[in-house]
Order: sequence, then structure tokens, then C-alpha cells
Amino acid sequence: MAERVQISNADKVLYPKNGTTKGEVVDYYRAIAPALLPHISGRAITLRRFPNGVDGESFFEKRCPKHRPEWVQTATVVLTSGSEYQACTLDDVDSLVWVANLASLELHPSLAVAADADRPTAMVFDLDPGAPAALGQCAEVACALRDLFAQLDLQCVAKTSGSKGMQVYVPLNSPIDFATTKLLSHGIALMLQDQMPRLVVTTMAKDIRKGRVFIDWSQNDRAKTTVSVYSLRARDIPAVSTPLRWDEVEAHVGADADALVFLPPDVLARVEAEGDLFAAVAEVEQRLPPKVVELLVAQAQR
Repeated sequence: MAERVQISNADKVLYPKNGTTKGEVVDYYRAIAPALLPHISGRAITLRRFPNGVDGESFFEKRCPKHRPEWVQTATVVLTSGSEYQACTLDDVDSLVWVANLASLELHPSLAVAADADRPTAMVFDLDPGAPAALGQCAEVACALRDLFAQLDLQCVAKTSGSKGMQVYVPLNSPIDFATTKLLSHGIALMLQDQMPRLVVTTMAKDIRKGRVFIDWSQNDRAKTTVSVYSLRARDIPAVSTPLRWDEVEAHVGADADALVFLPPDVLARVEAEGDLFAAVAEVEQRLPPKVVELLVAQAQR
């Protein structure tokens, strides 16, 4: 146990359906820390806290709690209004355990590190199915995105959202800004919508999302956060946002909604056996060809 953190109410049940306790949540975050920390360290984190478990009320906490220990680091977040606040940055195991002890089940980091807040390190596509579409349809769209980027000699990585959808990340780790990635992701989403109109939509309107997958490109924004890889989700069971191999994604095209649900023991076993399947997002440097950028920006501005 992390020596600097005193765990309170470790036996408190946070996931009543399967009896997962706060102590078990803390144990998971402590164990997954070596794989998780490279993806969140140095980034402003929004905490989603469930003090009375997933069946109780929850709240998002953007501001790092004032009662934090002095060793929990913070970053200044400047809003478009000009006002600012201090967000937690989770840079070590103790800090991660400390927020877990606050029943922060979900961790939502910025796409940029706090020291360079205008430069996203990845571009993300959040795939959200509208019933009766489900994870199997998200897998099909994810493969289409992968194939599109392969034509540009760019790699991308998929993960489950830990809920009903899937997310595809394109590692960048190179000079770019949110204005560009937002336009690029919008242009790419529109291109797929043109190619797969019966499966893909690019707007949130619920009346047109039935049976299709909404590609949420708007997550590529300085003001937004996306659930972290390896974060727990506040479902009825402690499902984890889990990185996937592409053969797994392909195998689940058209599969049922619960085909890719991973619980903490599953995720820890996968990391032990295969390492961090999301490592490329933190490590690989990629740039989109300028002519492609121009084409996609034009697509988004049409």
C-alpha cells in the first residue's frame, strides 16, 4: 500500500452488482499505475467521483480538491473567459491512489500536457452507437478509420470506452494545435459519413443516430477531456477502458454489445501478458501530410 495514503472505508461497496469495494478500486489503480501513468502524467485531470458508489449521485471535479496533500501536483488551466483554476495532475502512484480513495472511479485527462496546453498529443475519434447499433458497428467504423489512416502511412490505436462505444486514437506527439485537429477530425468523419451513410453520422441529433454510429470529432478541443485508457467506468460492473489489438477489433465486427468488456483482473492479466497495447499513443511521433491537411480542412469547412 502506498505509504503516504491512508485508505478510508476500504470495505465500502462502490459497485453493488458484483460487490466491488473501494479497497479493490484502489488496489486496481495501484496495480495498473505503471501502464496508466505514462498516459496521464503532466495532464490536467477531471475526476468523476462516486462517493456512494455507482448507484448514488456523482459529480465531475475539474478543480483539484483544496484538501489535497502537498505532494499532489497541480496545473493551471486557463479558460476561454480568461479565468483559471488548478487541476490535479497525477504523476505518481501515491497521487493516483489518493484520488482513488476519493472514489474517483473515472479519470478524464486533457489531450494535451499542461505545459503545452494548446498542442494535443493525439487526435481522437469517439464512436458512440445509437441503438440498435452496438459495439459491433463501432468495430466496423474503427476498422474503416484504421484503413483510412493506413493509406496515409499513419498508425492508430483502438480502445473500448468501457461503456457502450469505442475510441480510436491517432498518435501525433508533433507540432499541431487543437484548431487543426478539430477540423481534421471533422473532415475525416464527414468523409466516412459520405462513404458509409447507412452506418456513420457526424451530428449528435438523436433522431438520425438510430442504428448508426456517431463519430464524435468534437472531443478534439482544448476545453474537453476524454476518458483515460485503463480508467474504470461507472457502469453496473467495473468495466475498464481497455486498449485493443486490431485483430480483436476485426473479430468483433458485428458482434453483440458485451463482446468486449474487460474487468480489472482481465486488464491486469492482459498488461502482464502483452504489455501496454496503448503505448504508441504516448510514444509515436506522426504528422499528417500538408496536402492531406488542406483537403480535410476544406472538407470540414464545406
